[in-house]
Amino acid sequence: MESLQKKKRNSLISDSSIPSHIAIVMDGNGRWALKRNRPRSMGHKAGLNALRVVIERCGNLGVRELTVFAFSSENWNRPEQEVSRLMDLFMRALDRETRELDENNVRIRFIGDVGALSTALQKKIQRAQTQTANNTRMILNVAANYGGRWDIVQATKKLVEDCSRGLIRPGDINEEMLAKQICLNGSSDPDLLIRTGGEMRISNFLLWQSAYTELHFTPTLWPDFGPESLDEAIAAYQSRERRFGLTSEQVDKSNRIFRQSASGPSA
Repeated sequence: MESLQKKKRNSLISDSSIPSHIAIVMDGNGRWALKRNRPRSMGHKAGLNALRVVIERCGNLGVRELTVFAFSSENWNRPEQEVSRLMDLFMRALDRETRELDENNVRIRFIGDVGALSTALQKKIQRAQTQTANNTRMILNVAANYGGRWDIVQATKKLVEDCSRGLIRPGDINEEMLAKQICLNGSSDPDLLIRTGGEMRISNFLLWQSAYTELHFTPTLWPDFGPESLDEAIAAYQSRERRFGLTSEQVDKSNRIFRQSASGPSA
């Protein structure tokens, strides 16, 4: 039987408009640890536990895709010791997390300049992707050594190369062609982007993909972000009108037509 707390969480959100794709900037691990007079590495371990809980909640809600910002290209500028411990945690956790994801029918993919990571980590990443490639319940995209500007530049380079080989002409390049070269090609754009930790910016994350994404900022530090926090973010998302450049009247008319079409011809 559902607990009263779970029923209360479920009442916050509607099953009819669960975001298909959620992206998260998982910020606040270090501050969470420092508030407890613990090393920053303890915050990253606690953050991994929070991610497990959020993945489970997303799967239970029917979210089809979750993209998380694990390590940005700018994070290399952090203290060397912190980066080293974070990479060590990544290495040690990857095998265990992959097993759990596989058992729960979750596919894991990595986006970013993973070629800059250690050879050992690259091998683990490839094994994780191969092991879970056929899973269908949900896709977990992990952005590692990723930056939104890097993403756009690497996509542009591919198109320039195609031009130099005579496969396309510069005048033929359009948004659709560039989008096919961007990381997460084949995925829908995020419906909802959440950033924890109190900062109100997206910090070079999914710049191309988030053109019409709904943004949700929360002061909650990532290790403290649980099912209730996720439900609150989704409830805020569901309270908004997504117009994609249209007017409210156009959106309302489109929704009416869709509902009529879905219900079938009248008697």
